[in-house]
Amino acid sequence: MIAIIDYGVGNLASVNKAFSFIGVDSVITSEPEQILAAEKVVLPGVGAFADAMDSLEKSNMTAVIRQVAGKGTPLLGICLGMQLLFDYSTEGGERVPGLGLLKGSVTQFPLDMGLKVPHMGWNSLGIKQRDGLFRGIRENSYVYFVHSYYLTAQERSEVAAACNYGITYDAAVARENIMGTQFHPEKSGEVGLNILRNFAAL
Repeated sequence: MIAIIDYGVGNLASVNKAFSFIGVDSVITSEPEQILAAEKVVLPGVGAFADAMDSLEKSNMTAVIRQVAGKGTPLLGICLGMQLLFDYSTEGGERVPGLGLLKGSVTQFPLDMGLKVPHMGWNSLGIKQRDGLFRGIRENSYVYFVHSYYLTAQERSEVAAACNYGITYDAAVARENIMGTQFHPEKSGEVGLNILRNFAAL
């Protein structure tokens, strides 16, 4: 069973539906006991970093997520959920603390690139880690993004895939049981479904 954390922020139904489509049991839940008992856990997220962290705190999920990570349960952050795994975001010009499970920072795309912000739509991946989430995924596979802020991971060995949108940024990360994708695998067609299959098979 995969637990999809419900903390009032995130595209929960589409993630749940994607797992159902590939024949994997998942449940949307805000119950700490259910999350801690799950074989794997997904942290989704859309919207503002500060609001999401506030929602995690108010729903007492920060301690639960740290327990999940600490006991070795596979944990996948999606979109904003991936960003929340890191030290901080500079959203709104302030340094907003994240969960700090991985080292790195989240910064807004430069507005002078001549490109639309948010970065919205399909873009290709440069894959850095050939196992785990990206086992069997072809180089330059296209996935679906919606974000105005991008990740820079401190530990470069933890970068699982990169993407270019005016600048090159970290599009996926993985260290032991903690993983994240900036893109939405549940909206990324067969490539995204295969990434979710890989996660379910860990």
